[in-house]
Amino acid sequence: MIYNIISGLLAVIFLISGLSKISGSNAGLSGTRDVGINDLLARLIGVVEAVAALGLIWGLKNPSDSIGWYAAVTLWIAMGVAIFAHFRAEKLNTAFPAFLLLFLTTVLMVIK
Repeated sequence: MIYNIISGLLAVIFLISGLSKISGSNAGLSGTRDVGINDLLARLIGVVEAVAALGLIWGLKNPSDSIGWYAAVTLWIAMGVAIFAHFRAEKLNTAFPAFLLLFLTTVLMVIK
């Protein structure tokens, strides 16, 4: 039950985040611009987030597949890179969402 809730929550968050980056909107790209990531790379990150979010949804519908777990690992790596980008840009005050999502993704992978 907890797995389904966290997985669904992460899927929604990352799907929205990914689609906003893919769209190229200022709101979607402002966070990546703030840490010095160019727009093309940010859009690629958005594609990874959106595809991984769909993988989480697939994992909810097909629990015997390992696609959901691989999607979680992908998002875990993405959040690790995001935290690194915040540290590199000395923007620690804006890194909290990435830390929270990394934590939730870690919990998801552990309880699977």
